[in-house]
Order: sequence, then structure tokens, then C-alpha cells
Amino acid sequence: MEVINTLMETVMSNQVSIPLIEPMLDLLPEIPMLQYMVAFMLWKPLFAILICPGLTVGGITLLFFPWIERKLCGRAQWRVGPHEIVWWLGGVIQILADTLRFLFQEVIVHKDAHRPYFLQFPFLSFMIFLLPLLFIPAGTIVAIQTPYAIQIILALVCLFPLFILGLGWASNSRFAYIGTVREAFVYFAYEIPFIIAAIAMIILYGTSDPLLMASRQSIPGIILNPIAALVFFIGAAMATSRMPFEIAESDQELCAGPHVEYSGIAFGLIYVLCYEKAYILSALMTILFLGGGSGPAIAGLGDLSGVFWFVVKTYLVLTTLFMLRTVYPRYRLDQGLKLGWSPMLCLALIGLAISLVVVAVRVI
Repeated sequence: MEVINTLMETVMSNQVSIPLIEPMLDLLPEIPMLQYMVAFMLWKPLFAILICPGLTVGGITLLFFPWIERKLCGRAQWRVGPHEIVWWLGGVIQILADTLRFLFQEVIVHKDAHRPYFLQFPFLSFMIFLLPLLFIPAGTIVAIQTPYAIQIILALVCLFPLFILGLGWASNSRFAYIGTVREAFVYFAYEIPFIIAAIAMIILYGTSDPLLMASRQSIPGIILNPIAALVFFIGAAMATSRMPFEIAESDQELCAGPHVEYSGIAFGLIYVLCYEKAYILSALMTILFLGGGSGPAIAGLGDLSGVFWFVVKTYLVLTTLFMLRTVYPRYRLDQGLKLGWSPMLCLALIGLAISLVVVAVRVI
């Protein structure tokens, strides 16, 4: 009993504050089990995992953003976009129809594939890609707070391409192999400038704790160091293999690149991986350059005010990232490598220098 009381004290001392629903919460002591359930739901680490920035908001992103992206690109290019599935709602459940198709399609494993790895990598990739959300705060709500959060997030983000390479290797196909090699080349091209841009912001704020970063951004990082923000944004576009950096997949040449041999639910998981990566990298850009969940307090929401601003900023970055495909054609492999190793690397070093100068001027 003493252990349970200690656990409940720990949970109650770190609750999400929502003044709007506090009158209803005052009635809960009359229903003990419901009181415990709500207390655990409002415990900040669990709330971060289950609600925001975790499973609920992430799931909504994976469910609706493919449709939003198609509609935005369709309108920008004077097309209709998804329309046939429930046309009077703009085809909003097109993704649900696609999901049902992926679920009930047969997962075909060709005879030359490395069967155990071929079946395991899509599911492992999907799970691993969720881990950075444990360290990303939505306002003041975070699952795991650590002074090394940004370094951990970057380390986990750098694991993403390894799983993509594993997908291509497990396919044991010449076409998947070509896409895998392309993925490796692009990976080395963008990763160094991408990390340097993040390090520039760590130097600028004097901390790698995302909560402290957000609180110290009286002036958003995108204004203090726009060069680092530009490099980070381009690096995020390359990391997600979105147009114009869809070099590894390149459907006119390689069909689906490293994923060409996958079908059914395995391909469905791979399909949403790019949206999962885009959500995580957009959230990280929000923390580094847009002040995280900081913004005008919204009466009645309490801690959810930070969640609201975090989601709005993240979705703004995400939408901008996806709108690139309506503006730019796909780069060739040599163009993508040249961009990463030459202009982006130079700009990343300039961004690092800007951060050092800003810190030096503040000290002086």
C-alpha cells in the first residue's frame, strides 16, 4: 500500500494543468478507480507518450497528412487531388481506403529475399522511428527530460537511413540494391551539414535541453541564425526522401528504390515512414528554430496552450516541407550529392560561425 501511495504522489506531483476541466476533476474523488485512471492519463510523461507529441498526434499526422499533401499539391498544380472516395468530403477517407487495401493485400516474399529480415525490418523501422518522440517536448510536456536530449534525438535520427538500407539489403534484388546505394550516397551528403546546423543552435542557446531552448528563445532561432535554419530544413527534406530529393526511390527509374519488392502491410508501413520522419524532423525544427511550444497563453487551456502552439508550428513546417514537391522537379543523384557536399556544408559552417559570433557578442 505504501508503494502505491508513493507512486500516486509522484504521479500527482507532475500533472498536466488544464483549468478548463478542473471543475470536472474535482468530482472524481467520489469515483476512486476513475480518479486513478485520469491521474495517470494526465501524468506528463504518459500524456506525452499517448497524446502529444506521441501516439495520438503522430497517428493523426500519419492518417490525414498524406491526404492533405495530395490536396495541397493538387490545388497548387490546378488538379483536384483525391476525389473519388466520398467525393462530397473531398476524398478525405482516401487514406483509410488505402490502409484497408494494404492490410488485406498478400505480403509476397520472393524466393531470393532474406526472409526473416525481409519481414522484420518494416515493423522494426516503424517502431524505432517513434523513439525520438520520447525526448521532444510539447510545451512543458515531455516524456523523458534530459540535458542531452538533442544529442539523443540526432543519434536516433541518424539511425533512420540504416533501417532503410536494411530494407534494401533484405530484398536481395538488383533494383532494390541500386536504390539502397543511392540512399547511402544521399545519407552521407546531408547528414554532416544537418548535424552541424543543430550543433550551431546548441551553441547559440548554451544548452541541449529542449525545454530550456524554448524558454530562451525570446527571439526565435530562425531569426537569430537563418542560415542554420535553411540548412536544417533542406537536410530534413533530404532525410525524408521527399520531392525534390526523392532520389533513392525515383519512380520513373527504380519504382520504389529500396522498397521495390515489398507489398501489403509491409509496404504500407514503409509508405508512412516518410511521414513519420517528416513529423519528427518538423517537431525538432520547431524546438530549435521556432521556440517550441512558446506562444501567447490561451485562457483555460493551461499546459495545453503549449501543446497547441507546438502542434501549429510543427504542422506549418510539415506543410511547407511537403509543398516543395509542387515547386521543384526531382534532382539527379549527382545534383543532390553536389548540393549536400558543397553549398549545404559551406552554409552549415557559416551558420556555426554566426552562432559563435552571437554568443561572443552577448558575452561582451
